[in-house]
Amino acid sequence: MTPLHRDDQGYCSWLPFVSLLKKEIHRFCRVYTQTLITPVIIASLYLFVFGATLGNRISVIDGFSYAQFVIPGLILMGVINNTFANSSSSLFMSRHLGHIVDLLVMPLSSLQIVAVYTLAAMVRGLVVGSVVCVISTFFAKLPWAHPFHALAMIVLCSFLFAQLGIIAGLFSDSFDGLAMYINFLLLPLIFLGGVFYPISILPPFWRQVSHINPLFYILDGFRHSLLGVGDLPLMGSFLFTTLLSLILFVASVMLIQRSSRFRT
Repeated sequence: MTPLHRDDQGYCSWLPFVSLLKKEIHRFCRVYTQTLITPVIIASLYLFVFGATLGNRISVIDGFSYAQFVIPGLILMGVINNTFANSSSSLFMSRHLGHIVDLLVMPLSSLQIVAVYTLAAMVRGLVVGSVVCVISTFFAKLPWAHPFHALAMIVLCSFLFAQLGIIAGLFSDSFDGLAMYINFLLLPLIFLGGVFYPISILPPFWRQVSHINPLFYILDGFRHSLLGVGDLPLMGSFLFTTLLSLILFVASVMLIQRSSRFRT
């Protein structure tokens, strides 16, 4: 069946999917100052602080300035925050305002529903990440050692955190509950995953603790792709990120399909 397959009555079976996807993208585009411009400004401030003030004064990896080291983490941070925020807030608001009823009567499978929220979140996250990447060129030049690997890793990362956002939006019962996922899960993962420092400079005990953080593998793989230097083998980071993404995707589909929370 092709995406534009029509039945005998001329009905396009993928029309609800495309319509919902357009709606989700239009939702965050309407408030672009909050969803797109604000994250870019925040990332630009990080780039100014760590690029213009500290970038050429310190170095944590031989052969690279601190600005070159930190820019991959800032790009990834913009992607993660916005991808997670889009899928979690969209699903939560649909449940909170009762719009979920409209979604339930649409001829969409659980897989299609997850795909819609995932794709819309990825669009927002990757747009922000791309703009941050362009702005970063004013502060430091990255070697782009493995450009295709870097692109694949950032797409995988946005896909992964879109699934986390769906799960958070499904289980959050209030705005405070949704904020809890951000403040006590997302931010610790980001700041303790090696965005602003290399794991290799930590004492042995804390280095081992950092290996428990899944974001460490994602960030190290992305930084390795850009700089050509990392704490872990590049293929190992890719395999870990791919496996975790698939697990969370299956979990999201099953939760949408079986959870009574999705229907309340």
